[in-house]
Amino acid sequence: MEDLSQKLREYIKVGTPAERRIAKYFSEHLNELPFETASSVADRLELSPMTVGRFLRSLGYHGLDGIKVHLKDNLAPVTLHLPNILEQLQKDASEGRPLATQIAEQVEMLQHIYNLANQPQWLEAVTTILSSGNVFITAHPSLAGLGRHFCDRLTFARDHVLFLDGANGSYVELLGGQSQDELLIVIDSPRFVASRLLARSARRAGHKVLLATGQFTEWAHEFANITLSLPPQRANSRENLSAMMSLLEFLAIAVIQAAGETAETRIRRIEELQGMFAYAPLR
Repeated sequence: MEDLSQKLREYIKVGTPAERRIAKYFSEHLNELPFETASSVADRLELSPMTVGRFLRSLGYHGLDGIKVHLKDNLAPVTLHLPNILEQLQKDASEGRPLATQIAEQVEMLQHIYNLANQPQWLEAVTTILSSGNVFITAHPSLAGLGRHFCDRLTFARDHVLFLDGANGSYVELLGGQSQDELLIVIDSPRFVASRLLARSARRAGHKVLLATGQFTEWAHEFANITLSLPPQRANSRENLSAMMSLLEFLAIAVIQAAGETAETRIRRIEELQGMFAYAPLR
């Protein structure tokens, strides 16, 4: 990356007028180059595609795709950019930019989730998801898409994972049997008024309850065996959807990693089945 940047700086100093314009544009828009073509760059700079092509060859690349490959292969780790990114976010947030404020808060939420992942309840959650006979997931209808995605992710690690939408009005799949080796995962939200009743009913039936919720859910310790909680957000609505998505995604990743070879075998089989059925003709 440094070699390319150095070449561009040299052309900015001693190149022809056209070369200086292209070098300056490349230098200032390296992050956007993967979305460009030689023709689009030529249009932006009011030059011919041949001129851009010659400049790329002078840099040692066969077209803009060569630079794209170079940028991909020499991409600096994200962690190297974090201090500058966070500093800019804090500056923009202090200036009252709403998007910066919301993104800065999400960064804090990710830090909270990272710390949570090092707590005993996180390991207990992973272990319980893998060891339970059946895993049921439920959420408010507005979060059904999130719940179904989490359900699909867990199927990479184990069998018998089911999303309960409550459409039958009874939750009989969970509460109608005699088994006591079940786990109910409740994705809680301020609007999910049935979450407390579901958790209490599941506990009384002898099942375990894993609750993903906010930090100030008063009944969590009474009706949940395991609680993974998020702090309240300040910048957005009552429902911290992006933080909950992150929490569930990282939890799913942890479960898949803990499942080890079993998950690897299941993922390969799932991919085989998807390839078999995705384009199967209707007869």
